[in-house]
Amino acid sequence: MSTLPKTLTLDTSTSRANPTPQPMKRLTVPRIRQRKGGEPLVMLTAYTVRQAQLLDPHCDMLLVGDSLAQVIYGLPHTVGVTMEMMALHGAAVVRGTYHAAVIVDMPFGSYEGSPERAFDNAATLLKETGAAAVKVEGGKVLAPTIEFLTQRGIPVMGHVGLTPQAVNILGGYGVRGKSEEEARSIVEDAVAVAKAGAFAIVIEGVLESIAIEITQKVACPTIGIGASAQCDGQVLVTDDMLGMFERVPKFVKRYQDMAGVINGAVKDYAEQVRSRSFPTEDQIYAG
Repeated sequence: MSTLPKTLTLDTSTSRANPTPQPMKRLTVPRIRQRKGGEPLVMLTAYTVRQAQLLDPHCDMLLVGDSLAQVIYGLPHTVGVTMEMMALHGAAVVRGTYHAAVIVDMPFGSYEGSPERAFDNAATLLKETGAAAVKVEGGKVLAPTIEFLTQRGIPVMGHVGLTPQAVNILGGYGVRGKSEEEARSIVEDAVAVAKAGAFAIVIEGVLESIAIEITQKVACPTIGIGASAQCDGQVLVTDDMLGMFERVPKFVKRYQDMAGVINGAVKDYAEQVRSRSFPTEDQIYAG
C-alpha cells in the first residue's frame, strides 16, 4: 500500500492540523523555470506541517532545507543531517501544502559519491515525501550528477557560492568570490550546473556583481540569499526572518520579533499558572 502523502479535503472542525485546502493548483518545475526574468520567485524554508500551511499561500517554493540541522536539531552545521531527517520533514511539509512547489535538500554524503548513488537517494526522497525536486550543493564537479538525475526524471535545483555543506573545507561562512579567481570559478560553477539541467540555482553569500553576472548568463532562474535583488527570486531561512534567533546573518531582514512574542506569551502563562488565575471557570469541564 502506498504511504505517499496525499492532498485531502478534510473537515476543519475535526482536523485542526489538516485544514481544507483552498482550490489552487500547485506550481510545477516547468512553470518555475518559465519565471526566468519575470515576476520574482518567493521561497522560504519549512520543516513542519503547520509552518508549511502558514507559508504556502504566499510562496512559490518551499525549501525543506538541511538548515533544519541548526534550526530544529541544534547541530553546529549541516554536515550531520541524515536522509531520515530530510524524508520525515519533507513529507510533513508536503502534507501541509497545496500551492508551493516543495524542494528537499539532499544531505551531505548522499549524492557526492557517484551519480548512481545520488539517483538512488534522490528517488527515495521523492518517493517518501512527494516533493517536486531535490537540491544539491556544488558546481562543475556535480554537473555530471545533475545531468544524470535530470535525464532520469528527477528535477534538480543547484546551489553555488557559499555552500554550507562544505563548511569544513571553506573554514566558515564568509562571503565568497572576493578574489578574481574565486569569482570566476563561481560563475563557471553556475553555468555548468545550468547546462547540466538544473531548473533553478540558489546563489548564496557572494558579491553582488557575481550574482548579477550569473543571473544574466544562465537560462534558469536564480534564487538569491545574501546575493542580489537582481536575482530571479529570493530565499531566507524562515526562522531567521521571523526573528526566532538573536543572531542572524547580515543579509537577513527581520520581519517580526517572534522570539519576543513567544517569550511574552509564555511569561504570561507561567505567571497565571503560579497565581492560580488559569484556568478560569469557563475553561474547566464541569461534571
